[in-house]
Order: sequence, then structure tokens, then C-alpha cells
Amino acid sequence: MKQIFVNLKRFDVPRQLGGICPVDDPKQWIEGIIAESVQYGLGQLPNLQVTFLLPEALIIPAKEKIACYENEQVKNISIGCQGVYRENVAPGGNFGAFTTNLPAAAAKNLGCAWALIGHSEERKDKLGVIGRFEPLYNDTDEMRTKAARAVDSLINEEVIKALDADLNVLLCVGETAEQRGGGSFAEQQPRIKAALEDQLTSGLKGVADKLLNRDVVIGYEPVWAIGPGKTPPDGEYISFVSAYIKAVVIEKFGFDPAVVYGGGLKEENAGMIAQIKTIGGGLVALTKFSGDIAFEPAGLKNIIKKYVD
Repeated sequence: MKQIFVNLKRFDVPRQLGGICPVDDPKQWIEGIIAESVQYGLGQLPNLQVTFLLPEALIIPAKEKIACYENEQVKNISIGCQGVYRENVAPGGNFGAFTTNLPAAAAKNLGCAWALIGHSEERKDKLGVIGRFEPLYNDTDEMRTKAARAVDSLINEEVIKALDADLNVLLCVGETAEQRGGGSFAEQQPRIKAALEDQLTSGLKGVADKLLNRDVVIGYEPVWAIGPGKTPPDGEYISFVSAYIKAVVIEKFGFDPAVVYGGGLKEENAGMIAQIKTIGGGLVALTKFSGDIAFEPAGLKNIIKKYVD
């Protein structure tokens, strides 16, 4: 089954407060997103699952809205959270003293089926904390690698906690501009491989015996290409990386993961990405990039149509 993940980030913040949400009430907004998605038939597309990755406060209203429909209308719509903490609530253990953090047990109890872990924005945040302690962490390859591996170890703890809580995991990996380096694509390839192998080897440590009835999907984010004015990777680049990700995971962990493109699945690239045999879907955020930028279910429908067609 192909996977389309929709990361709604902090899209619930209204425009008057600096966000992109067209309405002031976030509950009303997420209910409208679900209703329109069902109206467009996105919950019953054959062999395609749509997962909305939501800020914590929107999880319950989204689940309640989904429950208003017949199962046939929403059978392929899932809800996920945007991250879980590296420790968890457990009987006989910590009862829940995790102020500001979302334990995997809480995410599961709220109704999540998926957890997004290791998104480039999460990695950036963790590296920012390291930077406050050691401002020179990004000055040399050795220091960058050491900091990245520290972040990878934290990401791995989150992956394990999510799987232990019976959540499926979308684990994001991807190389930065510094890790990719300069030169031709052929010259960059060994450096790209090294960065991805480090993230996968650390991030997936200990998952092999936890996959019964749970799924781990790898989201590839070309961090160097994300943002206004950046040039996205072409099909050759994405094909190379996704094939390598699969090869590493098969060799080191014994399972063949779905790999989705996380550099932004859009109408402009959905058809090209759909033709890459080692890609099994994509990660969508914004669907409207001019005027008042936004996420709109109509745009999501168009992206999915381009991808499926």
C-alpha cells in the first residue's frame, strides 16, 4: 500500500497571529480538513493510506470527526502525532511526570496510529540545544558528526518507545548541505551514503524484533533542498538515495521498508516521484504556495491524483 503522510505542523495558528490557518478556531479547522478529505474520497482510495500528523491538541477532535462517518468512507485515513518523548509512562515506572513532552503511551491513548520521528525540524531543534552548550559544534566534520550521532541516539530512543506503545513509525532521515558537500553528484554520493547510513544504523537500532503488527516507514528529507529558493533533487538523485536506504535497512535490520519522499510532495513533482520504483509515497505539508500560502484538502486531492495517475 502506498503511503501519503500529511504533516500539518503548526498550521492551526490563525493568520492574525502569524500562522496560515484561515479560521480562528483550530477545532473547527481540523474538523473541516477531515470533512473535506472524506468528501473528496481520500479515505477510500484503493491501495493508498492517508495519515494526518497533527499537533497534540488537534488529535482528539480529528478522531471524533472521523468517528462521524461510516467505516467504508474513512477506512484508509489514519491519525498520527508529530513526535514522542524518549521516555514513557509505564506500570510500576514513571506515572507521567513529562511536562511539555508527549509520551508514546499518551499518543496511543489519544487515538494515534502513527508517530513522526526525526523530522528535520526536530533534528534542528536538538542540534540547537547542543549549539547552546558548544557553539563550535558545526565548525568541523568531526564535531558535526559527533553532534549528529548524539541526536541520532535520542531519535532511536523515541522510535523504540513508539513501537513499544504499538505505534507505527515514520522515521525521517536526510543529509544536510554540509554532509552532502560540494562537487559533482558522483563525488557527493559517498558522503550522502555515510550520512544516511549513520542515521539509519543508529535510528533503527533494536527495532528488528518489534515489527510484529507494526510498521516502520522511512521518510527521506533532502535537508539541503528544503526552503524557499532551494532547488529540489531530481529523479536520479531520489532514486539513488531511496534505493540505498532500502539496501541499508535490508542488510542491517532484515526488513524492506517503504521509503517516502519527504522533501515535499507537490503537484509539480508527484508524477515524477510516482515513477521511482523505490519510493512508496510522500510527505505533504503546504498545498498552496502563492498568495496566502496554505494547506487545503482540495490541493491534497490534486497531489494524490497526480501521484496515482
